[in-house]
Amino acid sequence: MRARIAATVLIVLALLIAAGSAEAARLKDITHVQGVRDNQIIGYGLVVGLNKTGDDQKVRYTIQSLTSMLSRMGIRVDPADIRANNVAAVMVTADLAPFAGVGARTDVLVSSIGNAKSLQGGTLLMTPLRGADGRIYAMAQGPLLLGGYSFAGESGTSIQKNHPTAGRVPEGAIIEREISFAINARSDVVLSLIYQDFTTASRIAESVNASLSGDYARARDAGAVVVRVPDAYQDRVTELLAHLEAVTVQTDRRAKVVLNERTGTVVMGADVRISTVAISHGSLKVHISNRYEVSQPNPLAQGETVVVPETAIKAVEDNKRLMVIQEGATIGDVVMALNAIGVSSRDLIDILQAIRASGALEADMEVL
Repeated sequence: MRARIAATVLIVLALLIAAGSAEAARLKDITHVQGVRDNQIIGYGLVVGLNKTGDDQKVRYTIQSLTSMLSRMGIRVDPADIRANNVAAVMVTADLAPFAGVGARTDVLVSSIGNAKSLQGGTLLMTPLRGADGRIYAMAQGPLLLGGYSFAGESGTSIQKNHPTAGRVPEGAIIEREISFAINARSDVVLSLIYQDFTTASRIAESVNASLSGDYARARDAGAVVVRVPDAYQDRVTELLAHLEAVTVQTDRRAKVVLNERTGTVVMGADVRISTVAISHGSLKVHISNRYEVSQPNPLAQGETVVVPETAIKAVEDNKRLMVIQEGATIGDVVMALNAIGVSSRDLIDILQAIRASGALEADMEVL
């Protein structure tokens, strides 16, 4: 098993080596326009139609919400008389797209906030969704779709899959208010880098200037490039951004090693370098075995028959030869050297951490 895991990790690393010479990336994939983003909206509502899996009498706010809703519909009811366990109080969340117009639809996520057992088969009643400014931007309503279920028998036996207290309403919210963003009236636009890097930002500015045949872009810092709108694109910024999205740039980023000790996953970038270092890895194996012998006295003796345990301990240490990795070695050299030692993915994590502790690993290390 350890050999198969090690082989898998080394294959993945070898594929990373093959992709070491990174291709140029589109600005559309490595940047986003500052100010053009989703906005989160939230609301409180009720889900009805549950099969006795809703909130019980202990959740007072569910009863209060149901009483208030019936009152607005002209139905007077005493909260003490309500025994509706087919209703659940929920929080409804959604993301409002930056240019979503009135009448457009978006998905909503519905999550129980009471002690409901399941929202399966429920229907979300009309729920206003508000933004951070308190204004209503959408109205949500519709039947829920769950990615799980929960069933219980009278004897107490139950079965559950995933989370039955959260679900989605596809296109369940209708946009009622737009978020104004006059992008075509802007005199400049800011391209924000998804991964901040001074070299990449400088290359983006150079590529944009070459594409527009002028000095229009400058790198403000490692995370943003400011592009002045050319006269030919005044009041046509949308067309300018469509043009810039297709511009390609040779990206650059810091060398990094990511380790996940829980799963044994190791990911190393192509720019990882190691100084001259000698590596020796050996594993100590301890075998402990117990064997039980019966001690029986002579027929004429007065002793008793007893069971005597005999313990055998054997320690074996694998002798791995010392491997030397020269200064400036690439990830390919590292993989081949560690493969020659015959390490597993777990051992590889320990070795890389030891190399980093010695100061020979020229890369950032992140342990998940």
